Amino acid sequence: MRLADKRILLGVSGGIAAYKSAELVRRLKDQGAEVRVVMTRSAKEFITPLTLQAVSGHPVADSLLDPAAEAGMGHIELAKWADLVLIAPASANLMARMAAGMADELLTTLCLATPAPVALAPAMNQQMYLNAATQANLKTLASRGILLWGPDSGSQACGDVGPGRMLDPLELVELCCQQLAAEPLLAGVRLLLTAGPTREALDPVRYISNHSSGKMGYAIARAAREAGAEVTLVSGPVALAPPAGVTRVDVESAEQMHQAVMSRVGECDLFIGCAAVADYRPAQVANQKIKKTGDNDQMQLTLVKNPDIIAAVGALSDKPFTVGFAAETVDVEQYALDKLQRKRLDMIAANDVSRAGQGFNADDNALTVFWQGGQAPLPLADKLTLARHLIALIADHYRH
Repeated sequence: MRLADKRILLGVSGGIAAYKSAELVRRLKDQGAEVRVVMTRSAKEFITPLTLQAVSGHPVADSLLDPAAEAGMGHIELAKWADLVLIAPASANLMARMAAGMADELLTTLCLATPAPVALAPAMNQQMYLNAATQANLKTLASRGILLWGPDSGSQACGDVGPGRMLDPLELVELCCQQLAAEPLLAGVRLLLTAGPTREALDPVRYISNHSSGKMGYAIARAAREAGAEVTLVSGPVALAPPAGVTRVDVESAEQMHQAVMSRVGECDLFIGCAAVADYRPAQVANQKIKKTGDNDQMQLTLVKNPDIIAAVGALSDKPFTVGFAAETVDVEQYALDKLQRKRLDMIAANDVSRAGQGFNADDNALTVFWQGGQAPLPLADKLTLARHLIALIADHYRH
């Protein structure tokens, strides 16, 4: 009963994901929360107020000026009642109206009138989510302190595949539990995080890189933001949108990533090096495209070492709490423990990237986390779930 005595106001806007709202109410109540529901006009086209009244045990509110409300000011009563306002699903239309500061119906008015934190669970077609207007609205809302939970990515009701799915009800319940805890795990902590691959240019056309998709690092960024951290993400080139509320710094090469990290590390409390940084780069970069010739079947490259970013952070006299990653194919524990000691890390998360279905480019991963005198296995799970467990473990050691 992690939400015992907590009061959650659930807003439901128009979208096919509204059918999940009834389960969300039930799951919140399973954790002890008292739940009241407010619906937009369009939400009632997808699910009936009677359904949500039945599962919540309270009449559903949908009118801005309800004569049955005390003093005719129901929106103020509800706004003061809530410990948390959660809007799930949050449609593109609703978010646009919130970004504009509109109070054109009960739910948008409540969001302006409540002193409680407001969380949105976006749900829409993937192209609508990626549209520049929606992205601008998300940035505006995040800058005002609105919590953005999701969206997830995958198959959608319209047949498209991509970002825009509402998070699963159980995920939203977990986020409510974290938000309403006495204090978020990393409240006030400044986190600097690296993610993704680096590209080391051969010429203006070609480069050396690796298989990193950035999914693990971006999941950690999101989990850390959910846990209350102020997150700066130094990212190599990936095909991922930055998590809401995270500041992203884009880089290409290892040298650029090194520079971006070292110029910011003095302002952070916690550093996580999750990027798959290329160990070597070409000694010389051709100014023009290197042409192949008919009588030459071989090409020789001279490589030089790149700066070791995690070691550079670990060597600082006033270093932040530093967590590294070790992606290995053999002797994972041995290499991880050596790296932990040699690079003066506080913790290291090791994974075996030779195993099918986990690691580079996969949606799932498994880690073993080591620190001086201890270790903890984090079994195979989707990368966001794994990231949340990792952040909880890091936060415990950071705080103590």
